[in-house]
Amino acid sequence: MKRTAENKLKVVAVRVNPQIEHRLRLLAELTGRRQSFFLQQMIEGGIGAMEDAWLPPDVLSRVRSGTMPSRQQASDAISDLFGSALPDEAS
Repeated sequence: MKRTAENKLKVVAVRVNPQIEHRLRLLAELTGRRQSFFLQQMIEGGIGAMEDAWLPPDVLSRVRSGTMPSRQQASDAISDLFGSALPDEAS
């Protein structure tokens, strides 16, 4: 599949304790796969359980249906109190 802006993979940084990092590195070395492959598999395999445990049912249904905007999208939609764009500082 050709990468486009919509399906481009994003980078996420995470801190783990040294023992976990060592196990992940060994898993990658011994299998010939990248650490990122295993991390992606773990995230994809476990995010549903985390959502079930941490999100209220109404939020969970919106997340899974794709109708929950990201915080960035929500903040981009906010304008000033009067619903207009903020004035340009040069004006």
